[in-house]
Amino acid sequence: MIDSSSIERLKSSIDIVDVIGSYIELKKSGANFKANCPFHGEKTPSFVVSPRKQIFHCFGCGVGGDAIKFVMEYEKLSYPEAIEKLASAYNIPLSYTKGDGGLKDERRVLEILENFYKESLFKTPHALEYLEKRGVSKRSIEHFGIGYVGSSASVIEIIKSYQIPLPKAVEAGVIAKGERGEYYARLQDRVIFPIYNSAGAIVGFGGRTLGNHPAKYINSPQTKLFNKSRLLYGYYLAKSSIYDKKEIILTEGYLDVIMLHQAGFTNAVATLGTALTSEHLPLIRKGEPKVILAYDGDKAGVMAALKASKLLSASGIEGGVVLFPEGKDPADMVSSNKIDELKELLNSKKDIVIFVLEQIKNSYDITNPYQKQKAILEANNFLNSLSTIVREAYSIEAARIFNSKVAYFNRKTQKNSTNLNKSYKIQKDPAWEAILKTLLNRPSLIDEILDVLDFSFARGYESAFRNLASNNLDDPILRGIEIDSQIPILSEEEFKAQILKELEIFYRAKLKELLSRDDLDYKKKSFLIRKIKADILPRIKKGELVAYESNFTF
Repeated sequence: MIDSSSIERLKSSIDIVDVIGSYIELKKSGANFKANCPFHGEKTPSFVVSPRKQIFHCFGCGVGGDAIKFVMEYEKLSYPEAIEKLASAYNIPLSYTKGDGGLKDERRVLEILENFYKESLFKTPHALEYLEKRGVSKRSIEHFGIGYVGSSASVIEIIKSYQIPLPKAVEAGVIAKGERGEYYARLQDRVIFPIYNSAGAIVGFGGRTLGNHPAKYINSPQTKLFNKSRLLYGYYLAKSSIYDKKEIILTEGYLDVIMLHQAGFTNAVATLGTALTSEHLPLIRKGEPKVILAYDGDKAGVMAALKASKLLSASGIEGGVVLFPEGKDPADMVSSNKIDELKELLNSKKDIVIFVLEQIKNSYDITNPYQKQKAILEANNFLNSLSTIVREAYSIEAARIFNSKVAYFNRKTQKNSTNLNKSYKIQKDPAWEAILKTLLNRPSLIDEILDVLDFSFARGYESAFRNLASNNLDDPILRGIEIDSQIPILSEEEFKAQILKELEIFYRAKLKELLSRDDLDYKKKSFLIRKIKADILPRIKKGELVAYESNFTF
């Protein structure tokens, strides 16, 4: 029996226009697509596909449904067979149950705690005071289902009162088991933000500390129901507006989304503490909206916007970038009643391709001819990731930005342009050479791995790793790895095992460094030591790819 969470994941990852368009020719007709019905003979198209509603319907014979239904009818397959065919075609893994109710208990505990957290908020003055100070209205509290969690004991007690086995609550990601076998709540003394999938089902929680916990925000861990790389906070509430406006505002945090909705920007969503990845794209593509990246203007925000812009433009998605000045964010502007200024900022967004080209230019001193040559090479590498028509359309803008000839940008990079890079030798590391070669041959893994590994993990290959992530494949080390037949391409299991090994090496080294440091704040040092020993290393031992956290760069 196919796990229901797998079916939901499949539905949220596929686009009905893509699915049906791979079987029959579809033609744009207003907001929809039309075709001659494949299920009965007709000369005038009456078969309509709605990208907004993700359904099809034939006004001639009456057949209709979602993408799975179409495959069932067209291929004459059963429901499970159609699901498996689509999952295989779109490389989406399925999981199976043994007929034991699947994730019934996990879903139930999430629903129970969602209601418990909501009720707790209105009994907790300091949590309400925090939300009031941030400008969150009572209507927004109710609309987004914001709650509060107090002590760990209260969470354990409510779960037990519903006679749900605690191991099931662990699998739902709401509690964890300590080294001594004791259970404790993952979220304590935090304002709670429920996280829903695109269908509106609760799948996890995010929490903002109201105490002095070093981790200001925490999300649910990876579970069968919760995968942060495939979810966007607020999407379920925003999707109708996204389809209507043909525009999606992508921000960095829960409060940004809530306050933007409160100000009328109801097409705002956010990634869940992670960079935008290729796994987010199927959800973003639905309804074919333009994307506005609304990020902080600090160094981290600019880098996140740059990475997201490269991903979106290479994927054929149109969009713009808005960077908020002076450390402000959308939530601050709304709470300060600067709605008109916010509207002006969002309307003055910079095209994502222009943004990338300008960032490339700013990273070089183009008054120096050698630096300018390198900048133009990097710009060409980026432009070559776009479709031919789009690349040619932006070649004039590239020439203007770099004060160069259009001819330098309206063709594929010449072979001899690689001479701009100097060859250099580093100490060979077979493990990292295998990782990089695998990523070169399976680029879809890169965004997933960047959530887990920092560039510094790559030791002597850090520069090559950065260039690979930036799609700068003219790096001499990468070229050498690519053509070396002695370096293996790892299987999925081998690749995961090697990444787990790299994670363990890194965190054991960090633990050793922490124990020897006397210059760190004692509270933070103790927290980090406990986190590595009691949380991170045990999870790695169990085979979990633990997401990298920047607070380990002390």
